[in-house]
Amino acid sequence: MKPQQGTIVMYCREGCEDSELARAVLASKGVPFREVDIDRDPQGLAFVRKVNGGFESTPTILLPNGQILVEPSEAQLLAALERLSLLTERR
Repeated sequence: MKPQQGTIVMYCREGCEDSELARAVLASKGVPFREVDIDRDPQGLAFVRKVNGGFESTPTILLPNGQILVEPSEAQLLAALERLSLLTERR
């Protein structure tokens, strides 16, 4: 599963602190993304299990270049966004 050009897809679940952190980082930097709640989307759940060896690790973030980040720290997420030139200056 590859995201549409320029789209970040964040597979998450309600109440997940790591997902809340990733959501906050993306929103604060003005980076558009689409959320998929794996508790409500069977295809999303199947994807997360497939790429995480059967585990339901959230967030699992699919970047536009096909790279997958699993439970990234804030620094790891920001570094990936920087490498893809997805960060915009927020004032």
